Amino acid sequence: MVNDFTGVFSSELLWSYLIKIVNSIIVLIISGLVIKFGNKYIDNLLKREREKYIRRRNTLILLLRSALRYVIYFISSIIILSIFNVPVASLLAGAGIIGLAVGFGAQSLVKDIINGFFILFEDQFAVGDYIKVASVDGVVEELGLRTTRLRSFAGEIHIIPNGEINQVTNYSSGNMRVMVDVGVAYEEKPSQVIDVLEELAGEIALEKSEVITDGPTVLGVQELAVSSVVIRIWAKVKPMEQWQVARYIRQRIKERLDERGIEIAYPHVVLLSKEGSVEETVVK
Repeated sequence: MVNDFTGVFSSELLWSYLIKIVNSIIVLIISGLVIKFGNKYIDNLLKREREKYIRRRNTLILLLRSALRYVIYFISSIIILSIFNVPVASLLAGAGIIGLAVGFGAQSLVKDIINGFFILFEDQFAVGDYIKVASVDGVVEELGLRTTRLRSFAGEIHIIPNGEINQVTNYSSGNMRVMVDVGVAYEEKPSQVIDVLEELAGEIALEKSEVITDGPTVLGVQELAVSSVVIRIWAKVKPMEQWQVARYIRQRIKERLDERGIEIAYPHVVLLSKEGSVEETVVK
């Protein structure tokens, strides 16, 4: 009789736990579906943003997805605990007391989240921007509630707490300027060199019209250096195009000056011997 009662009790207890486990799995499946369809809704909602705000839109999408995921995970955890008859109210009350105890330790977390919202709504930078934070630079891959993720040109991932982002240099905000200096020998006439460079600048403007928004313009003699006359060329380009445009301009300048027989300056040293002979040496 006792064995029969124990068997029935064990069976009912096992069946009860199985039902709770199945219900928990159903909650997890529903949570996953809510996150999936919630992400699609966020994507469709923010597709209405104009093209000029595309980077801001991408940032908002990632941030809202992250917030949705955290909220759903929290609600799912509460429901699953309730299924297993865990006193959720007591846990939350206890969590409040514990929260007061660790409040000072959580200040950095709160600071990270608040600073993340300010970064977003002040539009300091967005996903896809190339920025520099302190000594770290890279392309913003993700702006989350707590951290910002940068990828450098070398491929490293830098994860920076938002609360530590105090000063930001954004290289993708508006058109960028390109400054290229070229040093020619003192034997060359600056006016003739400027004429050659102005002709070249017009050609480059046509060749790179899709990325150059203004210029290139030959500003003139920038500096009288030790072994060269430095002439500066200026241009305004679209964001993230400044480096490749600068490289292209330097290449075209070298080719054109070689074609016209204009000497690009390089250091020389004149050696005088006791016998009176003179020897000119290139400094490397």
